[in-house]
Amino acid sequence: MIGTELLVDTNILIYLLQGNDEVEEILQGMHLYVSFITELELYGLANVPPDYEHQIESLLNDCLILPMNNKILQQYKTLRKTHKLKLADTVIAATALVYDIPFVTADKQFGTIKNLKLIQYEK
Repeated sequence: MIGTELLVDTNILIYLLQGNDEVEEILQGMHLYVSFITELELYGLANVPPDYEHQIESLLNDCLILPMNNKILQQYKTLRKTHKLKLADTVIAATALVYDIPFVTADKQFGTIKNLKLIQYEK
C-alpha cells in the first residue's frame, strides 16, 4: 500500500464499529476519507443499538467526508455505462477514481473497475 490515505467503504466502517481488530489495524495511522454516500448509509442502518449514532458521529469526525461534485458525477456516468453496480457503489467508486485514493472494501464487485486502487478486505 502506498501512502497514508484511504477511501473507506461502508462495510469496512461497519466492521470497525463492530470492534473488528483486523480492520482497526489496517486503518490505524491512515488519513481516512469517506464518500457522502457512506455517511448516509451509516446513518440509515436499521436495528442498531441506541448509542450507535453517537459512535458513527465519533468515527466520522475522524474522517474527511468527500461531497458530490461535477468530476464525481462525470466519472459516475462513465462507470454506470460500463459496470453493473448499485448507485451507491458507483458513486463511491467514482469518488475513489476522481481523488485517486486507494479504496478499501470487502465487496468483490469493485474488482472489475480498471484504474481503481483497490484494497480487497476478506473477513
